[in-house]
Amino acid sequence: MITVLHNPAATRFEASVDGLLSVADYALRGHVMTLHHTFVPTALRGRGVAAALVQEALAHARAQGLKVEPSCSYVASYMRRHPETQDLHA
Repeated sequence: MITVLHNPAATRFEASVDGLLSVADYALRGHVMTLHHTFVPTALRGRGVAAALVQEALAHARAQGLKVEPSCSYVASYMRRHPETQDLHA
């Protein structure tokens, strides 16, 4: 299981796996969270880390009543593959 933490001071969601940090960065403008960057170290790719980061970010947005603007290509692709997230789309 991948543990994802929200770091509001850094405006990002973080996961530390095998001592390596992965992040999903966002910007908040009013009631819109723009997810603009995800980063997963090469050694962790293919292990579901990016998906876990995005899932947590979207769950946070839903809980806070925010809309999501996926300006990161991975986030946009994730939301297309998961129709249950379409109501969050800004």
